[in-house]
Amino acid sequence: MVKAWNGAAAKGKVLDWRKRMSDNIAYALLVYTALQIFVTMGALEGKGGSLLPYFALIILVAGIIPACRRFERRWARLSEDQSHDPQFASWFRRDQIYLWLLAIGLPFLITGVFKLLAIASR
Repeated sequence: MVKAWNGAAAKGKVLDWRKRMSDNIAYALLVYTALQIFVTMGALEGKGGSLLPYFALIILVAGIIPACRRFERRWARLSEDQSHDPQFASWFRRDQIYLWLLAIGLPFLITGVFKLLAIASR
């Protein structure tokens, strides 16, 4: 098996792109959930009896789950040999960046959209 190309090689860990993407997805969902709770719901809930926070919640859940499943499926399809191939590093990094941009950016984007809608409906 091919050893990891980064610091993990020195520790004797074997590179597995499938596990690394799965771990990234898990951590991204934790960050996403925290942002959803503290940014989106906090910003929108204080606006009285509006249903906007609930619509935001539905949109956020509907947006992140299919995206994470797509990332997970893409990397889960790798064969055993491919999952340890260092040539996948640039593709992994690309997907990792997209995943984190989505997990961090989507709550702020949706919050901004719903705040604009709330202002426009006054």
